[in-house]
Amino acid sequence: MSLTFNRELDFFYGKVSVLSPTIRRVVAENPGPFTFKGTGTYIVGRGEVAVIDPGPYDEAHFASLMHALKGETVTHILVTHTHRDHSPGVQLLQPETGAPSYGYGPHGGDKGLPHVEEGGDFEFKPDVVVKDGDIIRGKNWTVEAVHTPGHTSNHLCFAFREENVLFSGDHVMGWSTTVVSQPDGDMGAYMRSLEKLHKRNEKAYWPTHGAAIEDPKSHVAGLIAHRRHREDQIAACLRDGRSTIPEMVEAMYIGLDPRLIGGARRSVQSHLIHMIETGRAACAGKPELDAVYSLPR
Repeated sequence: MSLTFNRELDFFYGKVSVLSPTIRRVVAENPGPFTFKGTGTYIVGRGEVAVIDPGPYDEAHFASLMHALKGETVTHILVTHTHRDHSPGVQLLQPETGAPSYGYGPHGGDKGLPHVEEGGDFEFKPDVVVKDGDIIRGKNWTVEAVHTPGHTSNHLCFAFREENVLFSGDHVMGWSTTVVSQPDGDMGAYMRSLEKLHKRNEKAYWPTHGAAIEDPKSHVAGLIAHRRHREDQIAACLRDGRSTIPEMVEAMYIGLDPRLIGGARRSVQSHLIHMIETGRAACAGKPELDAVYSLPR
């Protein structure tokens, strides 16, 4: 079964998409400006399987997932990160299956701060803490954990060795660039994680949102170039006297969906913090959303 033939998402919610002999996907009915057509929950293996990102706390999605798993045993629940469209489904799946959860750790953000996207899942605590390079083995499948902080501090990708593909979570998506938002998001870490993935040799990525990425090397290189271009745009804004984040977003994101303005502002803030850290921008006080920025003197 070829990857090319199966690369597009099946947008019939709850239906099982067979992507390869040992990879299936069920898409949750939670479309939105940050989730695209919905969260894709992956099933790896046959008979005794792993579930990657059980998705939101949603009874309908859980029922669809259990239907897809009929007659099989879930031995592992793997979580890429703790946004609320990815990990809360563990609370539904685990009592039914008894499978332990695997993740890098709890959510690293602050409960008291506003958020973009779906918000943080502060309830999730992995049964098994997984670090970079750890190997997780099941029946006839092997997964390597790849720590990719940036989108969140606890973000993991999972490299499926038997098929030489990477489940890339939200670090690399198949439909859009990734939001990197303070306080848990970190643009410097995100860029370093992209460089880390660019050195790897998986033949394809399966993201949680969007279609398969069939040329990961060029795709990741494009993401790195895009982020560098954004920072060039910010520097140009500062040279032109645009010193606040709203002014920069207005100039940089022409025609942006109004629902995404908050995310764009937080992304620019993360870029500015990275630029301050690397000596390419300055801020008199804390680099907040309402701060005034400048080029370094």
